[in-house]
Amino acid sequence: MRDPLGKKVIGIKPSGIRKFFDIVQETEGAISLGVGEPDFDTPWHIRDEGIYSLEKGRTFYTSNSGLKELRQEVSNYINRTQGVTYDPLKEIFITVGGSEAIDLAFRAMVDEGDEVLIPQPSYVSYEPCAILADAVPVIIELKEENDFRLTAEEVLEKVTDKTKILVLPFPNNPTGAVMEKKDLEEIAKVVIEKDLYVISDEIYSELTYNGKHVSIVSLPGMRERTILINGFSKAYAMTGWRLGYACGPANIMAQMVKIHQFAIMCAPTTSQYAAVEALRNGDEDVSKMREEYNHRRRYLLNEFKKFGLPCFEPFGAFYVFPCIKKFGMSSDEFCTRLLEEEKLAVVPGSAFGDCGEGYIRISYAYSLQNLKIAMERFEKFISKLEH
Repeated sequence: MRDPLGKKVIGIKPSGIRKFFDIVQETEGAISLGVGEPDFDTPWHIRDEGIYSLEKGRTFYTSNSGLKELRQEVSNYINRTQGVTYDPLKEIFITVGGSEAIDLAFRAMVDEGDEVLIPQPSYVSYEPCAILADAVPVIIELKEENDFRLTAEEVLEKVTDKTKILVLPFPNNPTGAVMEKKDLEEIAKVVIEKDLYVISDEIYSELTYNGKHVSIVSLPGMRERTILINGFSKAYAMTGWRLGYACGPANIMAQMVKIHQFAIMCAPTTSQYAAVEALRNGDEDVSKMREEYNHRRRYLLNEFKKFGLPCFEPFGAFYVFPCIKKFGMSSDEFCTRLLEEEKLAVVPGSAFGDCGEGYIRISYAYSLQNLKIAMERFEKFISKLEH
């Protein structure tokens, strides 16, 4: 028989996050700090709206672009948070999570051989999605001495005549780094000068701890060059509802919707009705969750300081990214032994790109009680390594 599998897909590595998630499911008594999933339930008033939509028999397809009502609320949300207006009919559409939007943006925008700049460490989907779209991923290594922020100089070093897209993964998973307005202004100059487009993944935009999130779309000349991607999973604790959205120029959105039309049809209808409620009345819930995450963030930073372990201070998302280079082992080996010996699962930094080697990602989207037990196990493990 001929080989049924495509070489392009075989060449893509599985997610390093899911590897440890799968192992921990089979390890009795294990604590996982590996998955970026809020430990909060979806706020009741949002769940209630989803239930009500089912009771009313709203189990039909929506339009390919999503409920008009939801697209209008997304437009309202971006206008009040970033001062930017999008046409809800032509410039916004609803996706199955932010991950689908990332995939569609690449497939709609690149031709074979186009180069895509991907800062790393970053979310695991960007590089595989670029490859699946026949683009060439070009990695920009973010540096801790720059607070894991992207600099204009780093972009310029990697730009060629084939470069078409820059991915902006901020607030960042796994580092928790953020880009301030002054940082984005420098990036925007390069983007305009080199005639690039930006895919700005802002799924953690509501989880910032030192001032408000600034989107690059709010800067002059960038709205027409940017696909803004966001969703409901992180801010509203709605991971299983599988709902995101993309905003951008109408001509790009039309092609993304076309792919979505053939592959998906529409995002889940029940989830869309719930999301309308989230955007209209969910600000207080987001604020409470953000305050709790900030408490956990400070707790973990203090613990690593006590351990004498260097740890960059994150100002966004819900991860810490401590450095483990002093132990002289790979991040994969460190995480494997930590799980085997102390039944604690975290994610090796190498899962987020080669330059993540020497770090581990720990999620604080878990209860403070679990975090305290986890830190006891972590301290016990590193104590053994140090003696």
